[in-house]
Amino acid sequence: MRREEKQLEASLDALLSQVADLKNSLGSFIYKLENEYDRLTWPSVLDSFALLSGQLNTLNKVLKHEKTPLFRNQVIIPLVLSPDRDEDLMRQTEGRVPVFSHEVVPDHLRTKPDPEVEEQEKQLTTDAARIGADAAQKQIQSLNKMCSNLLEKISKEERESESGGLRPNKQTFNPADTNALVAAVAFGKGLSNWRPSGSSGPGQPGQPGAGTILAGTSGLQQVQMAGAPSQQQPMLSGVQMAQAGQPGKMPSGIKTNIKSASMHPYQRS
Repeated sequence: MRREEKQLEASLDALLSQVADLKNSLGSFIYKLENEYDRLTWPSVLDSFALLSGQLNTLNKVLKHEKTPLFRNQVIIPLVLSPDRDEDLMRQTEGRVPVFSHEVVPDHLRTKPDPEVEEQEKQLTTDAARIGADAAQKQIQSLNKMCSNLLEKISKEERESESGGLRPNKQTFNPADTNALVAAVAFGKGLSNWRPSGSSGPGQPGQPGAGTILAGTSGLQQVQMAGAPSQQQPMLSGVQMAQAGQPGKMPSGIKTNIKSASMHPYQRS
């Protein structure tokens, strides 16, 4: 009996040491993710994962060792339950469990999963027991076939991507056409000065100028004013005075008509 107790204590000490190392590694990795994410590189992340994986494998080896007793056969019974704060418990749990009361004990000393999880596990076990050996073998073969096809497709895609990366990229444009287009846009190279035959600028033959139109208009007004009666002379004089009081404006044909009308042959001197 004494020998079994010593073996149990030694196994617990080794297990606690492995768990402490794993906890420190997890804490260091979480600290890097939260505070050093801007300087974190993918190789360092892979190294952290490799360290955690190795520590988990070592922990499993300790649990599966032949000298390690079966911890599932050991029973833990709480001797004292108190709602008061326990400083020793705080120190041993690193501040996670301040009291050891009726509210905390069911969570920390539970040896079975939650009732909902346990019910789902029982349902899965019952469904698996209903399937016969032949049906299970067919499902296994179908699943293996699907996995093999998926792996084959993935391998094919990897080979095609590797071969595509080795081949030079096919050229999809003509450098000569590109250079000609750039020269035409930037320097006007190769562009002609052709214009449509019907378009002509101001002052060119084939299109009457503004002076011709104004001259024709003035002549028409002079003819009309020459045959007008003498009663219109005051009105035209008022127009002439109104236009003369506006500096900076071009004299129009009305002013010329007024002068010609004032030179009546029968006007007294």
